[in-house]
Amino acid sequence: MARAIVIHETGGPEQMRWEEVPDPVPGPGEARVRQTAVGLNFIDVYVRTGLYKPPHLPLVLGQEGAGVVEAVGPGVTEVRPGDRVAYAGVAGAYAEVRTIAAARLVVLPPEIDDRTAAAIMLKGMTAEYLLRRCAPVAAGDTIVFHAAAGGVGLIACQWAAHLGARVIGTAGGPEKLRLAAAHGCAEVIDYKTEDVAARVRALTGGAGVKVVFDSVGQATFAASLDSLRPRGLLVLFGQSSGVVPPFDLSQLSARGSLYVTRPSFGGYLGTRDELLDSARALFDVVRSGAVKIEVGQTYPLAEAAVAHRDLEARKTSGSTLLLP
Repeated sequence: MARAIVIHETGGPEQMRWEEVPDPVPGPGEARVRQTAVGLNFIDVYVRTGLYKPPHLPLVLGQEGAGVVEAVGPGVTEVRPGDRVAYAGVAGAYAEVRTIAAARLVVLPPEIDDRTAAAIMLKGMTAEYLLRRCAPVAAGDTIVFHAAAGGVGLIACQWAAHLGARVIGTAGGPEKLRLAAAHGCAEVIDYKTEDVAARVRALTGGAGVKVVFDSVGQATFAASLDSLRPRGLLVLFGQSSGVVPPFDLSQLSARGSLYVTRPSFGGYLGTRDELLDSARALFDVVRSGAVKIEVGQTYPLAEAAVAHRDLEARKTSGSTLLLP
């Protein structure tokens, strides 16, 4: 028997149980992966609490991991036993061993170790689709990135700076501001003590910015809109502070013919070609040194509930790993 973190009903971290589960057997098109590292992401909290309705219960949490292929089912051509692999966006990661559709696995290059892979797949490919495909960032652009000291933020801000953008990052408290400034942000704003939109206006000579990337949601939505230049774009890709309440769309016109989009990981990485292209771009910027990966903290997989509490309390920075 293997072990996994299972929830039988949605709710707080106390719903997460370290349980024995049957050894998984790969079916057609599947691979069995013994995991060496698992990534922690805010979407795991959304699923655990029921903000994102889980497809079924009981459920093994988690959507990102790395490990070694132990066996494959009939018809698998993408990977073979012994391959080092990683994945993102597929539920069931909080486990010692799991099965997964082989088409969602990416074979790791030698330069990317397992822990780095588990720290970058979901967060790094999120940064990739945000910056390169959802709202393409180019040299000379000025952007705002909220939660700049978080897992996605640290990767995305470095990547945007590498693309030639001027990055204004927001974070909470001096330590996180220093971290953001060391990872691609030309300017930083403390959202706890400063008026974000007013500071953005001051930093841009009153003009506002081309794009705001916002994973915080409710607490930052108004400031994000007020930070944009006319015809600017708000990319709302998360809601760590809560769901944005119903909004009068005529306000977009009143604020300067603004745009808002709510992208998803699956919407931009739904096909195998998209997955592989995104992973290649991510591995390239990491291998080049343009993006340095910060694993801020690790926890035993069995103590995933502690990690969730720390994440929700904003006690974490950078990427967080759960180790089987």
